[in-house]
Amino acid sequence: MTEIAPLTRRELRERNTSTRSPKKARGGVISALLTGLSLGALLFVLAIAALAIVVPRLANGTALTVVTSSMEPALPPGTLVVVTPTAAEDIQPGDVLTYQLRSGEPTLVTHRVTQQLLTADGERLFITQGDANPHADPDPVREVQVRGTVWYAIPYLGWVSQIVTSDVRAIVIPALACVLAIYAAWMFVSGLRERSRRQSTAAPAGD
Repeated sequence: MTEIAPLTRRELRERNTSTRSPKKARGGVISALLTGLSLGALLFVLAIAALAIVVPRLANGTALTVVTSSMEPALPPGTLVVVTPTAAEDIQPGDVLTYQLRSGEPTLVTHRVTQQLLTADGERLFITQGDANPHADPDPVREVQVRGTVWYAIPYLGWVSQIVTSDVRAIVIPALACVLAIYAAWMFVSGLRERSRRQSTAAPAGD
């Protein structure tokens, strides 16, 4: 009778590896893709939250929404602009200025500075014009009307800001970020466990 020698542990691992089903391999690829997508979504939400809420607060700025087409194509309607306080002497032609239409009133306008004037008593005046407008604004902007200049802008995010109030936005965005963070962490840990299991299965060992 012919005797059959028992398989060593290495041979058993090699046989298990070679007979691994394509379905499990596809599952590992899908899991890795989901993990990458989750992390990407998390980073995107955190970046948007930082740019729309955290950074403006740290810089003593204000997030505003462009609602007209006067600044197209640079700032189309729906653009979120972050405006930071700027000293009058630092404002130059070419800067995008946010100012009160009338001093003390809440209505704001965001137009580009085309010219700076200096009155006899030393007050600075700014001639402004929308990029899409054929003519300059009718009245010069006085220093007391100036709220600041546009620091940066995020297209389309302003529409979300219009729909969601600042109080709700301050709750919803961090909550969404937390949910995505938990999901991404779970997917990441699951991926690490699966990779560790595969490596331990395939690692060579003595007979």
